[in-house]
Formats: sequence, structure tokens, C-alpha cells
Amino acid sequence: MLKQPFAIGRRTLAGTALAALGLCIAPWAAAQEPWPAKPISLIVPFPSGGTTDVLARALADALSKALGQPVIVESKPGAGATLGADYVAKARPDGYTLLMGAVHHTIATSVYKKLPYDFQKDFAPITTVAMVPNVLVVNASLTPAKSVAELVALARSSAKELAYGSNGNGTAQHLIGTQFQASTGARLLHVPYKGSGPLTTDLLGGQVDMSFDTITPVLQHIKGGKLRALAVTTAKRSAVLPEVPTLEEAGLKGFDIGTWFGVLAPAGTPKDIAAKLHTEMARIIRSPEFAERMRAIGADPIGDSSAEMAARIREETAKFARLVKEGKVAVE
Repeated sequence: MLKQPFAIGRRTLAGTALAALGLCIAPWAAAQEPWPAKPISLIVPFPSGGTTDVLARALADALSKALGQPVIVESKPGAGATLGADYVAKARPDGYTLLMGAVHHTIATSVYKKLPYDFQKDFAPITTVAMVPNVLVVNASLTPAKSVAELVALARSSAKELAYGSNGNGTAQHLIGTQFQASTGARLLHVPYKGSGPLTTDLLGGQVDMSFDTITPVLQHIKGGKLRALAVTTAKRSAVLPEVPTLEEAGLKGFDIGTWFGVLAPAGTPKDIAAKLHTEMARIIRSPEFAERMRAIGADPIGDSSAEMAARIREETAKFARLVKEGKVAVE
């Protein structure tokens, strides 16, 4: 009569031991699960329709095929691209949530007095996708200026300030506008938007007079005659707008600001996953097909190493900190 309870107890102990072993094995098995085993989210911190969104979708399309899992572009706009960045900074570092970052994030570090993340510490750079020149444009039917000099003269003589739109406080367009105003003495009013989509709509509608946006969202309107390009903000002319001078050629010395876009993962992402992401993205970006697609929208593909992108972020954070201080640009 004593053997049965003992046998039951032994089976119970054995079952408990196996269950405990299972608990130990489960995390190990999960850690060994091949990546990617589910869809990947690529967060765009601006509304759809802008350059960030266009580049993200082009990359996501090719990356989905390369990785065998959907790469889904999600828009999380607001606060000069910092809301989307904060979302990714706080995401689980498992390779399934990525950020399509941009030069704006290196500027925001100095413009915003308090950010809920550190752009250099809380992210792992993967690769820079492309560099896109910014271009000064005006509404062709509402603004008579046909050159930078004429625009400056108009801004100085106008009874009211000329309004220029940007993709938000602390973005490249905002900083370019601040520099332009300081260099020319033009009277300008900054109007921040959540992204290029709503900005371009208002520019075409005459709600704002001008913008310093990237070439991509305004290129079709320039070619269609609705917008007039007066100058690009980079040191050299754009291949898609070869007839448009640089701001330096137009008489404003020292202007050389373009907008780069690149992919980052949350800090702490496993090195093998980050390495695989870099390998596949760099291969796509350097391919003739992707390069052709980029150049058609005014972008220059890059596909650099993670270390090179990290160095770019460090250097530009320091450079823009000086420009922000000189321009006295600040956002609460």
C-alpha cells in the first residue's frame, strides 16, 4: 500500500523536473530562432508622401524580397521627427523595429531642450541610404521672383514677412531658413508642418510663399511649372536640376546643407542581426536598379558602413550644434 503513493510522487517529481527543464530550454530555443521569423516594421517619422517615406518604401520593397519577410513602412509623424525616433528608441532591440532616420535627428539634439532619447546612445546605425539636396522653391504663379536676389529684394520690401514652410521645428529646412534669413536680412516667417506632404499642398495653394524642402516631393511640380526652383542648398548642383544654381553661386557664401536618410535600430540589437541588415541593405542600395530609382527622384544612393554612418552622426551633431547656437534656434 505504501508503493503507490511513492510511485505517484516519483512521477510528479519527474514531471516537475521536466517542466523546469522546459522553462530553461524555452528562452534558449527562442534565442536560437532564425531571424527574421516575422514582419519587420520600418518607422518613418513623417507623414506619407515625403522623401523619407519614398525612400523607406523603395528600400522596404527590395528588403522584403531579400529577407523573405514583409518589411512594413509605418508612419509616426510629429515634433520634427522626434516622436517616431522615440518610439523606436524604446522598442525591443530584436531587429523587428527600425527607424528611417535623417539629418533632422542630428539637428533636433540641439534644438529641443529636452528629448526623451539620446540619438547617439539609444540607436545602432545600420547604413545611410541616400543624400538628397534641398531646394529653394516658390509658387510660380504667386511669387514673381525668378532668382535668389529678386526673392531677397522682395522679402526686404514686402509689407509682411514671407512665409517659408518646413517639415517641423528642428529640421534641416528650418535651419536652412534660419541661415538664409541671417545671411540676407530677408524678413521671413517660419511655418512648421508635420512633413513634406502637407507642406507641398500649402505651397501649391499659396498658404506659404516658399520652402527649402528636399528635391523629391517638389520635383514633379518644378517640372510641371507650378513651382519655381531658385537654388539648391548643397555645394554642387543637382543632376536632376542642372540648370538651378547653388546658393553659393547665387551669392550666399558657406551654404552646404543636404538631407541624408539612413536606417537605425534600437541600441542593443544583436550584432549578428545588425550585420545581416547592413549586408542586405548595402547590397540593395549599391545595386544599379536601386541607384537608378534614386537618381530619378533626385537622390544620391550611399550604402556606407555602420561605423561610417555613426561617424556622420557624430560630426553633424557637433556641426549643427554650432549652427543652432549661432541662429538661436530653440524649441521647448
